Amino acid sequence: MYISVMKLNFNFASAALLASSLAYSLTLSMALVACGDSSDGSPAAVGEDSSSSFTKTVPSSSSADSSSGKVAESSSGSEKSTQSSSSQSSSSALSSAGSSDSGVCTNCDSFTAADPVLVENGGKGSVTTYGSITAKETSLGGACNYGQTNIQYYAAIHVNVSPGDDKGPWDGGAACGGCVHVKAKTPDGWKEVTVRITDRCPDANCGVDLGGAPASDIMGIQVGRYYGEWEFVSCEGVEGVWGDSTSIWVKEGASKFWSIIQVRNPKDMVKKMAIRGIDSDEDYTLEMVIGTENFWKVPLAVLKTDNRYRVVVTYRTGTDDEWIIKGSELAVPEANLYLYEHRKK
Repeated sequence: MYISVMKLNFNFASAALLASSLAYSLTLSMALVACGDSSDGSPAAVGEDSSSSFTKTVPSSSSADSSSGKVAESSSGSEKSTQSSSSQSSSSALSSAGSSDSGVCTNCDSFTAADPVLVENGGKGSVTTYGSITAKETSLGGACNYGQTNIQYYAAIHVNVSPGDDKGPWDGGAACGGCVHVKAKTPDGWKEVTVRITDRCPDANCGVDLGGAPASDIMGIQVGRYYGEWEFVSCEGVEGVWGDSTSIWVKEGASKFWSIIQVRNPKDMVKKMAIRGIDSDEDYTLEMVIGTENFWKVPLAVLKTDNRYRVVVTYRTGTDDEWIIKGSELAVPEANLYLYEHRKK
């Protein structure tokens, strides 16, 4: 009986001790949560040493959760990384675009010779020079047969796209008198100039070959082969491309049996010439002379009369100039028939 009472007392004591332990554990857990324990109540999260990462994101006196600190750091680091990557990508893109747009280059005078490329209303490829950049002499007329001129801003245009194909804008001299706006890459960026076409390129890989003054404007003293782009434009209002007033010039050797004519200092390249009778109902569309570039053949019937004619010149831009001329005037060798003197009164 005594032994049974002892066992019963021991069991009661054990139960009391277990209850006391459970109560203590519960109180400790509640205290830890109240002091900022991790959301999952894990003591391990509280006890792990994260001071190295924690102190980077919050002050050491802060009671913020180390787990939150890590998330903040990770998020911040990720954001910084994304921003940095985006910034580098943007910077790279801007740098690339800036380089392309600005036209800045190195070894600009050593562009690799290649066939010119045709684009709408122009082209791109080699820009070279055949003039003296120091003397800046005026054009001697070149293959366009203008003779001595006062034109300082002039150039030659390419005959071919691929060697020998005759697919360039020269077109047997049809480009003569037209103006081209040229820009080229230089160490200082794009440089631009507008020139009148007075010649054809002698170089198989030529695009535009500049005279002295325009070459100096673009290349300075470092002449060579540059990368450039060009576009056909009107000559009206452009300084430096005019040698005189617009006129019809009759080739030397002309007579009442043969005559060919050209337009000098035109507003643009000539696309069409026609002679229409005023004193008669005659109407002729002139043909460009093959082999004698930039000249148009006058019909014999016109040369043998003093009848008046309208000589209509149509330019690339679609605009016209019109002279009132006696047929016999077109038979006078080297006659220079100025537009301002032969306009309709």
